[in-house]
Amino acid sequence: MTTVEEGPDGATAEGSRWLDARPAGAAEARDLTAAYLAGQGARVPEPVRDDVLLVVSELVTNALRHAGGAHGLRVAVRPAGVEVTVQDGSARRPVERGHGGEWLPGGYGWPMVCRLAEVAVVPLGPDGKLVRATVPVRQG
Repeated sequence: MTTVEEGPDGATAEGSRWLDARPAGAAEARDLTAAYLAGQGARVPEPVRDDVLLVVSELVTNALRHAGGAHGLRVAVRPAGVEVTVQDGSARRPVERGHGGEWLPGGYGWPMVCRLAEVAVVPLGPDGKLVRATVPVRQG
């Protein structure tokens, strides 16, 4: 079931609002994030928005495939960038999968997220972990 919360209770210290959701899949997470970012206007340039949508897609997909599901998604526009946080059901840290120079399917999302964003993993013990990725707003 998808739940979305965005409102006055979602106000940050910077005065912006955030998106809280529990998406059923990556496509739904991207759609919810795109709608939220569209409401932010010029605060999020198009190239940054595209990077954020890719990060959301990869983090939610990884949570679904490897970590017991996406238990929550939060997206917030901050002064330094767009912060994406995904809570999943596994305490295991994400790992970069090596391919030894061969072209094999899978294993490319996590390295891409780490290139596009500043990433932090916050363990929650038996409740899994938070993966927080901040995509910087590049100054033109």
